[in-house]
Amino acid sequence: MIRFVLSFLGGIFTLVTAGIAMVALSVGAIFWVYGRDLPSHEALARYQPKSISRIYSGEGQLIDEFAREHRLYTPTEEIPDLVKNAFISAEDKNFYTHAGYDPRGIAAAIFEAIQTRGESVRGASTIPQQVAKNLFLSGDRRIERKVKEVILASRLVESLPKDEILGIYLNEIFLGQNSYGVTAAARVYFNKSLTELAPHEAATLAAMPQAPSNYHPVRARERVTQRRNYVLREMLENGYIDQATYETEVAQPLRSVQAGDFEPYRNQLPPRDYFTDEIRRQLSDDFGEEEFFSGGYTVRATVDPDMQDVAARALRHKLEEVDRNLGVWRGTGAALTEDQLASEEAWRAALDSADVPRDIDLGGQWRPAVVREIAAQSLTIGIEDVALDDPRGTSVPRSDIQWLRGDFFDNFEVGDVVLVREVKTSGGEFDHWSLRQVPEVQGGFMAMDVNNGRVIAMQGGFSYQDSVFNRATQARRQPGSSFKPFVYASALDSGYTPATIVIDAPIEIDTGEGLWRPKNSSNKFYGPTPLRTGIEMSRNLMTVRLAREVGMDVVAEYAERFGVYDDMSPYLANSLGAEETTLYKMVAAYAMFANGGERVEPTLVDRVQDRYGKTIYRHDQRICVDCEDLSLTPSQSPRILPNRQRVMDAITAYQLTSMMQGVVQRGTAARVVNLPVPTAGKTGTSNDARDAWFVGFTSNIVAGCYIGYDTPRPMLGGRGYGGTLCGPVFQEFMTEAVKEFGGGPFEIPEGGHFIKIDRYTGARLPQEASGANVVAEYFRDGEEPIFGIFYDGGFAMGSDLPLFDSAAEARNQAQRQVTTSTGETATVGPNAGFGTLSSGGLY
Repeated sequence: MIRFVLSFLGGIFTLVTAGIAMVALSVGAIFWVYGRDLPSHEALARYQPKSISRIYSGEGQLIDEFAREHRLYTPTEEIPDLVKNAFISAEDKNFYTHAGYDPRGIAAAIFEAIQTRGESVRGASTIPQQVAKNLFLSGDRRIERKVKEVILASRLVESLPKDEILGIYLNEIFLGQNSYGVTAAARVYFNKSLTELAPHEAATLAAMPQAPSNYHPVRARERVTQRRNYVLREMLENGYIDQATYETEVAQPLRSVQAGDFEPYRNQLPPRDYFTDEIRRQLSDDFGEEEFFSGGYTVRATVDPDMQDVAARALRHKLEEVDRNLGVWRGTGAALTEDQLASEEAWRAALDSADVPRDIDLGGQWRPAVVREIAAQSLTIGIEDVALDDPRGTSVPRSDIQWLRGDFFDNFEVGDVVLVREVKTSGGEFDHWSLRQVPEVQGGFMAMDVNNGRVIAMQGGFSYQDSVFNRATQARRQPGSSFKPFVYASALDSGYTPATIVIDAPIEIDTGEGLWRPKNSSNKFYGPTPLRTGIEMSRNLMTVRLAREVGMDVVAEYAERFGVYDDMSPYLANSLGAEETTLYKMVAAYAMFANGGERVEPTLVDRVQDRYGKTIYRHDQRICVDCEDLSLTPSQSPRILPNRQRVMDAITAYQLTSMMQGVVQRGTAARVVNLPVPTAGKTGTSNDARDAWFVGFTSNIVAGCYIGYDTPRPMLGGRGYGGTLCGPVFQEFMTEAVKEFGGGPFEIPEGGHFIKIDRYTGARLPQEASGANVVAEYFRDGEEPIFGIFYDGGFAMGSDLPLFDSAAEARNQAQRQVTTSTGETATVGPNAGFGTLSSGGLY
């Protein structure tokens, strides 16, 4: 009997042992099968969460952010214990004791699923399991995914300390409202840092992982409050807070940004503009778009926020002036329906979602509004964020719209979405609401330091929210006469001087596709003229002849050396700026004139650091000779040497700068640019005023403006000019820039001497000569200029060419006496032998 009992028990033991072995082998096989293709613990240890890249001004002010996922990475050791304890209490109270997964929790979840026949399925996932799922697995609810989750969780615990796993979790977890990680969520829900959170706020964040989409602090206020209080109770039971703290915190109301209790964090940032978006574009090219949006970079921008505001205002002033001179109303193109106008609540909701710009500040903030009623003498409007009973009223008087052409009632319909701003009296009191519109004519502006290439301001259009196309960097346009300095630079480096005489007379060129007859913008020809006067008065014919003398291959090489073009076509028409380039390149090239001929690379970024604070890019490449010299006394400064390549002879740069000062003092920009410091520059206008330019500089700041329609067509009936359109923009900006950055005389390089000449004839004058016609030109030492030689570029000059008067008048006139630009008389022949003299160049 005993033997039988022992045999029976032995059989049962064997059976149980075999069963356990079979179960163990089965479980092992399952884990082996599902674990083969999962990431190794080394991959888990190398994980880096996607983080926001942030852009700061030079003063350290946060000005923009870019991210695929709104996440701010915070090292584990910098996350407060309060936040850690709240999430442990809510999600995994045994976090520090289990091996990555909780068998009892899994068993309870399986039992509950069986009991409810699958109607109730809870996760029972530990924090390591959630990390594994979020990083490497899908969110589907299948046994296969759960097995993989457990395997990865165990590997995580084997390869990483628990605190590090918790840090990954708190930086990775999605917490609703497009916030990833606790740092971003604290900002989204409370506009606070982690260290500023109260226990009930930390508990609110810990309540979110369970169902972020269903836990909205306003729409699901009661549900969120209940879950928050549950987390606080768990924190009390786990010993993380005491009874008094629990009672105080659980009694707190649920307050959030979404409920209007705190100001949204985004409101503290300036609206995105062309400057930061261009940084995004350039760094995405350098590092890769995905890396920039997720790499957690810290970018120190070169922008001066005050100068950026001035640049935007200056460009907008001129663009609006041009638009109002046209007298055409286009509006915003948006309108509300009759149903949306049925009630104040309805039209306000529709107006809030209207796709119109809200980033324009010109004479005051421009606000969206809707036309509610049209009367004989006014428009009744509803204005965003302005109450109907506001003491300022809600109407626009008819007198405000006198600049519009056509019938008053033809321009507007009820429901039109418009833009308005306040108009104030001279005493600063409110006067009336004024209608505004984004101009159709557009433009760009840019300013930078001539010595280091730091861009301090960039405006790529009237409004970034209206059009993100950056006309300072992306628009390729004909620079017109603003290109001429590069022709003159190539000539000065080729042995010509500012006093060299070039014939200003008609030219006819057989292009193979027809005759090209360039002309001066004045339709006049001025005969033998010094180079200085040629650039001051922007003479086209002189420029073409000079380019022919020097050689267009040489001119093209200069343009490429200065970065205006990558591969310039060597056609004579391009000497007048016919080939397209960008304002960004032109301004950078002019900086090299201003700094004496040394290369500068334009940059919008001073420095880029990765998420760990390591500098991975720095623009300033100057060499500090004595920075590591410990023998330097406190009163001594280390020597810092520029590390710049010379692209132009220093004397040539000064000669050209002096000639461009004449453009401002008495040339094509004389009536619009007037600064208290020495200033040089050049206007540019393409045929029929399709593109207007001005690029100018002081001793330390270079700035440029471009204005034109995005689809090129004549401006102001073809009567727009670079001087009159862009000159005022430059003047307005530089007036403030000079106050900020100063300015002084342009540095005179060694190796030269001054000789006075007649700027009309190029004749040498005594050193004591004075008068409006006298100018002191700088010549190289050892280079004695030869006076009286004329250059014609190799073009023939027949006696029948009208040299001194309007070509249009000369066509039908016989020989007659005229007065030249020098005050002398000359005989003009009859009709031009080359036929009709027409434009074909730029001016």
